[in-house]
Amino acid sequence: MAEIAAEATREHADGPSMRTVVGASAAGTAFEWYDFFVFGSLTQVISKTFFSALPETAGYIAALALFGAGFAFRPLGALVFGRIGDQTGRKGAFLITVTLMGAATVAIGLLPSYATAGLIAPILLILMRILQGFALGGEYGGAAIYVAEHASGDARGRSTSWVQTSAAFGLFAALMVILATRVIVGRFFGPEAFDAWGWRIPFLFSAGLLAVSIFMRLKLSESPAFAKMKAEGETSKAPFREAFGSWPNLKLVLLAFFALMCAQGAVWYTAFFYVQTFLEKFLKVAPATINLLMVAATAVSAVGYVVFGALSDRIGRKPVMLAGMTLMLVAYFPGFHMLSQTLNPALAEAVERTPVVVFAPPSDCTVQFDPIGKKSFLSACDIAKSSLANAGVSYRNQAAPEGALAEVRVGDAVVQSVDARSLSPADAHAAKAGVEGRIKAALAAAGYPPKADPERMNLLGAFGVLVVFVIAATALYGPMAAALVELFPTRIRYTAMSLPYHVGTGWVGGFVPFSAFAIVAAVGDIYAGLWYPLAFTAISVVTCALFLPETKGRRLDV
Repeated sequence: MAEIAAEATREHADGPSMRTVVGASAAGTAFEWYDFFVFGSLTQVISKTFFSALPETAGYIAALALFGAGFAFRPLGALVFGRIGDQTGRKGAFLITVTLMGAATVAIGLLPSYATAGLIAPILLILMRILQGFALGGEYGGAAIYVAEHASGDARGRSTSWVQTSAAFGLFAALMVILATRVIVGRFFGPEAFDAWGWRIPFLFSAGLLAVSIFMRLKLSESPAFAKMKAEGETSKAPFREAFGSWPNLKLVLLAFFALMCAQGAVWYTAFFYVQTFLEKFLKVAPATINLLMVAATAVSAVGYVVFGALSDRIGRKPVMLAGMTLMLVAYFPGFHMLSQTLNPALAEAVERTPVVVFAPPSDCTVQFDPIGKKSFLSACDIAKSSLANAGVSYRNQAAPEGALAEVRVGDAVVQSVDARSLSPADAHAAKAGVEGRIKAALAAAGYPPKADPERMNLLGAFGVLVVFVIAATALYGPMAAALVELFPTRIRYTAMSLPYHVGTGWVGGFVPFSAFAIVAAVGDIYAGLWYPLAFTAISVVTCALFLPETKGRRLDV
């Protein structure tokens, strides 16, 4: 048996170089992130294209929920491909994932709109998002494990940080392609052309990236740790039972989730995705400006992953990651308030000078979002609040006597709402439009800007806030691949590591934009949604500080 293992090791020595291993793994992962991020960055356009039958706020939240739905299926992909990776090999598993992801992304670019195909359009979009999430569930674990099992013990954090950097490259590529498409299509076909059909180009562009990714991954051989284990006949026959049916291993799975992945999902997706929703929907910043800011922040993050991954090789994984999540914990509310001050100071001034109050009987008000489009929001309170949510304006709630008609007070101005529940659909629509128009007029008279003024923007200050978010996210995420790989034994590493990772990034992180925006729409405070990521980050800060062991330097062939 020892001779067989030695032969497997010699065969591996003739395999690809470490540079090829890292390059092929990171490039394939970057491509998959590109596919996923294109959708997240085009949520506003997608909501208009595939959910045009819903009211504006409901359609936008439905699109955000669909963004999260792709993440919801990532744990299933983690289980399926984790089993494949632990039983047959790391290489085959993530070769399948990249192909599946690419095919689903190209298909999204070819789907008909709701106006063309009706209900079948959002159904097909949902199916493609499920396939994307399923594929991505098997990607990260395979790439991180593959690189870590090739890397030397004293450079594992730096080597695997390139897998983390692939997320930045994927997001950077997505933002650059979208920005270039907006500019080119707008210049030659007009500003409306991008929303009409130009948004499809970034999805179709991924066909070429898919071909390059498959070519690079076909050049790889199996990882040395798995090759040695397979040669010795020690591969797991039942990775699910070993990973989740044995308390020592299950304890590691739970620890990985609560100590690391709760924060990872919350911090990373707030810093790179919810911030885009916040800037566009609430601060009314132009999409092109948002793209430029995010491209700059993402470029900084590409360096940060490697810096903090290498730092973890020197001082340990735990202190670096704990510092990152703690920084974000204290930066959530001050940071987003600062974004308001730097990018839309007129809005911040108007809120301070002339607060908005909704007076309504509590029984007349319902939650101001509807992901499936079945609520009508026709009570006087609902119409008033949905109008303010569409305008992206914070408001306070104040109870009125039962039976009173809801009204919106903007300083001294009072706008009375209407109860449209007994009206015909056409009349109800007209009534809602009338209330919304009067509210917008009152807001404008009070100095509430309809959009952010580029002349008053402090882009450098806003970029500084984003850099703080980026430092927190990269300090947490840079060493994470090495830490997770080192935490689990080789026999079940792919399965056991992938599940908590994708529950955290998928269920916690993927639903940050949807959950945070839904909280804002329900409560009326544009900052209230931050309590969602803050709560998960706090869980990880406490659990990591008290229970997570240091893993730097652990052997991976056991």
